[in-house]
Amino acid sequence: MLLLKILFRNAFRNRLRSALTILGVAVAILAFGLLRTVIDAWYSGVEAASASRLVTRNAISIIFPLPLAYSEKIRQIDGVKRVSHGNWFGGIYIDEKHFFANFCVEAKGYLEIYPEFVLAPAEKKAFLADRKGFIAGRKLAARYGWRIGDTVTLRGTIFPGNWDFVLRGTYRGRDETIDETQFLFHWAYLNETLKRTAPRRADQVGFYMIAVTRPEVAAEVALAVDKTFKNSLAETLTETEKAFNQGFIAMSGAIVTAIQMVSFVVIFIIMAVLANTMAMTTRERIGDYAIMKTLGFGSGGIATVIFGESLVISLTGCLAGMAATFPAAKGFSQGLATYFPIFLVSAETLWLDLLASLVIAVVAALIPTRQAIRIGIADGLRRIG
Repeated sequence: MLLLKILFRNAFRNRLRSALTILGVAVAILAFGLLRTVIDAWYSGVEAASASRLVTRNAISIIFPLPLAYSEKIRQIDGVKRVSHGNWFGGIYIDEKHFFANFCVEAKGYLEIYPEFVLAPAEKKAFLADRKGFIAGRKLAARYGWRIGDTVTLRGTIFPGNWDFVLRGTYRGRDETIDETQFLFHWAYLNETLKRTAPRRADQVGFYMIAVTRPEVAAEVALAVDKTFKNSLAETLTETEKAFNQGFIAMSGAIVTAIQMVSFVVIFIIMAVLANTMAMTTRERIGDYAIMKTLGFGSGGIATVIFGESLVISLTGCLAGMAATFPAAKGFSQGLATYFPIFLVSAETLWLDLLASLVIAVVAALIPTRQAIRIGIADGLRRIG
């Protein structure tokens, strides 16, 4: 306790300098934590993917469709538990600024394959019974003030025209890692309309979602599906849901790498700031360290004092930065909900904050400690006064 008291007193001997350094560390840790949270949000879809689900798309590109007839053939493959299909709709609500993911899906099978989308029984029944019905995540519904029974119109881009839908339910995620900003409606509604307006585009799907009996057979099922449609007019590429999501992340790999680099640059800069503070402090206390040596303190004792002061300043700033990360992340999540529906500060991010602060403290104290240990008693005492 006495040592801790001495460390705190020494660390705050020059209160203004220490306060500014702590503020700098806090801002750096806050920036580091937010940047790491952005990276986590980028990969949230990958982390939430199930090992028991596969996605089948056109082998050329996801923009090319697959025949609806593939559904029954996939269902007959050993290891397949359930099959559903869907399309990315790409509709616009109000204008392009109000973006959110909207899909048309084979609703009954989709909800069975994705049990993490929790829907009230009455709302589920109403949704399945209404071809023009849709369900929305509760965050999306709250954003626009939608209520059950409201009519919502999307302007089609891939499928031109104005499309009217009726809200029949709002789903919630099974846990906080589930996206609650999606808009889901019936594929059958789209298909029936296309049969009248664009017959050539009817009876085609963008992708198939496949639930397998157990994760161990996922690779075998994927190979079997692709083998079934090999040399057909629309060959398939089947992969795990995680691999499918990673394919989209890979398109923005350069952005993620840049964010990671910036997060470490921030830590490096504040490391230099704290090192400068510790160097100034050490120069001011050379006489103190000389007196400690005359009293019998060795190199270890002096190093303990300097490293301890550095840790006090760094950890104080770290704790302040970590505390500020949560309200900052909440504010960011509201502003970036369109792009990052899952924006949560993870335990891993907090541990990285602590690790970063420890690295900052240790590295910043290395050179000042070396200088204090190497100075002779006589040289140190000459500097007193």
